[in-house]
Amino acid sequence: MIYTVMNMESPDTQDYRALYRRAFAEYGVHALWNKRMLDDPTPEAALVIARSLRIEGDRNARVLAEQIERACHAALR
Repeated sequence: MIYTVMNMESPDTQDYRALYRRAFAEYGVHALWNKRMLDDPTPEAALVIARSLRIEGDRNARVLAEQIERACHAALR
């Protein structure tokens, strides 16, 4: 049996930095193989990663890309 842990934060309220790190943890080898993870990413750097997830990733990567984009746009306001 597989158990999943639900994140109680909505994707809109998550920090783009946490989502950025999650992207590398989950998709680094597959969708972000040609990207370098930054210690302190800017919203613009996170948007680059979101674009790569959309292009190179699967459906779940695309959902994560959308979450990153929402968090980055919220941070830029």
